Amino acid sequence: MNKHAGAAPELLSHEERLDRLGQVAVHVGLGLVSGQELVITASIEALPLVRRITEHAYKAGASLVTTLFADDETTLMRFRYAPEDSFDRATGWLYEGMATAFRNGAARLAISGDNPSLLAHEDPDRVSRANRARSQAYMPALSLIAGFDINWTIVSYAAPAWAKAMFPEDPEDIAVAKLWHAIFAASRVDTPDPVAAWREHNAALNARTRQLNGRRYAALRFTGPGTDLTVGLADDHEWAGGASTAKNGIVCNANIPTEEVFTTPHKLRVDGVVASTKPLSYQGTLIEDIAVRFEAGRIVEAKARTGLDVLRKVLDTDEGSRRLGEVALVPHSSPISKSGLLFFNTLYDENAASHIALGQSYSKCFVNGASLTPEELAARGANSSLIHIDWMIGSGAVDVDGITAAGAAEPVMRKGEWV
Repeated sequence: MNKHAGAAPELLSHEERLDRLGQVAVHVGLGLVSGQELVITASIEALPLVRRITEHAYKAGASLVTTLFADDETTLMRFRYAPEDSFDRATGWLYEGMATAFRNGAARLAISGDNPSLLAHEDPDRVSRANRARSQAYMPALSLIAGFDINWTIVSYAAPAWAKAMFPEDPEDIAVAKLWHAIFAASRVDTPDPVAAWREHNAALNARTRQLNGRRYAALRFTGPGTDLTVGLADDHEWAGGASTAKNGIVCNANIPTEEVFTTPHKLRVDGVVASTKPLSYQGTLIEDIAVRFEAGRIVEAKARTGLDVLRKVLDTDEGSRRLGEVALVPHSSPISKSGLLFFNTLYDENAASHIALGQSYSKCFVNGASLTPEELAARGANSSLIHIDWMIGSGAVDVDGITAAGAAEPVMRKGEWV
């Protein structure tokens, strides 16, 4: 499977590392099976990685690989020149086509690497309207992804704008090289056998989920600077992490990289205050120093140092957008955290810190979730929304306790580390 297995990582060229990342995406992230179609979304800057993934997908037996490309400059042109009613529209025909592909068995792969500040200087109202229209149009496809009806994954490409956001003092080529080094390391490409390394890592994450599932906590309590938050867990919740089996029977890793174990909060049982520990990059807007207060599961007060207008509009997306759909635990000593880098990219920053997610729940995080109807999931406390937005609340200064059904507190994390 891996033609570079056993090769000394330091002797590999950039092209060989990129090829390894393509292999990891197909064989670890997707678990692609012979005969499957694959739908990829990517920036045009990610074309070199798209080609490597496409090659490995066809070698794995993919029947058809289709890539939908996006471009930052054309996105900006919309905000600068499009008529006002453009921002209430979205390509519903495209997203319905994606949903049709997924219903017919296609796998889904997204390549991230967006400029975290692409829309920072655009009208927040237009940004919010465009995001809302896209979320509504995307829901037929997103519901199949969030419900794990299909095997899907996300990987990253080191685009120059993202690299410069992380390393603003460096020339562009140096910044890009540094970001690639971080991506390859976090994705376990820089190991003698990446596929074997992922197998071992998945086993460790699965062992942690078994431990937490055995405790059956009623709630988690997070305490730290600016944070005293109790997150009630959904009835019949189940912890997940690492590789998991989609409803189509295929084992996949939804995120490359991943360091989290996660489950579903009860949408009505979240109370207290919480402060973000890393910025949230959302649809081209950087939202920093988020601080919110929950009552009976709902955010009733929200603040942020930057991007507050966009945050408020996100919270007003729909009834479920002020409630939680996920809570995840990540040790402060995770490899991504130890890198000391702020990625301005949720895929990476969420794997450096424990986090919560506003919006849509995952059905996979319930006992026998694949067989439950939307009504049955809602009765157990699952949230429903057009959005699913992770933001980070963990650090080396945050403690986590598990609260038993009897109300007793048991230490789960101290100073960001597993107890």
